[in-house]
Amino acid sequence: MALSELHYFSEALGKQTTANILLPQGKGPGPFPVLYLLHGLSDDHTMWVRRSNLERHVADLPLIVVMPDGGRGFYCDAAEGFAYETAIARDLIGYIDTVFQTQATRAGRCIGGLSMGGYGAVKLALRFPELFVSAHSHSGAVDFAHGFWRESPEFRRIVGPEGTGGPHDLYRLAEEAAAQGSTFPWPALRLDCGVDDFLIEHNRSFHAHLDQLSILHEYQEYPGAHTWDYWDQHIVETIAFHARHLGIKSAA
Repeated sequence: MALSELHYFSEALGKQTTANILLPQGKGPGPFPVLYLLHGLSDDHTMWVRRSNLERHVADLPLIVVMPDGGRGFYCDAAEGFAYETAIARDLIGYIDTVFQTQATRAGRCIGGLSMGGYGAVKLALRFPELFVSAHSHSGAVDFAHGFWRESPEFRRIVGPEGTGGPHDLYRLAEEAAAQGSTFPWPALRLDCGVDDFLIEHNRSFHAHLDQLSILHEYQEYPGAHTWDYWDQHIVETIAFHARHLGIKSAA
């Protein structure tokens, strides 16, 4: 695959920003579906390529993988700070669809991430179901804006005065999704977490909330903790999950 580092201006952020992109080679002229893959709180746009075998895992698929820089903003439009939600959902997706041979429809677009990025992927999928056919979360910080935002002045500046139950709370967004009814075409959703991960109870609680709301989703727990060994192993199942919903198969 080809690896490209894209530097572009985001109107939502009001500044230059960056994304790494894996591009298929030898798979024809396209158009290709796109996976948007989000990083965690302490990482940046380079970490999926640097710390995992992602390129090897997707090399046989006709798939573009876009890994944007999300700062420490939880992919939210912060009450005080940067508008990372709009930067991804409007600026980045629009630019990627302009520059590359993408399948620029909901059916050709999916999203996922780890930790902060797992939260962000679920949030963006629930906020913009018209953009994504599927979404996944590895070890997601799914309780952000529902509970643990109170721990940090930095997080409070993102969440704003509404706090729990506000527009960044996944529990509220899931309730709003459930209110649309079972026939509404929500993105397919998959969550997983390691049993030794410090976020396991948050993931179990959110999984139970989705069950209570009768929101269809896949949920798995595996041995492991909040580590790259865990994410590199289980991104394989996630890629297969997205491939099913994108309708693509390995060329191998």
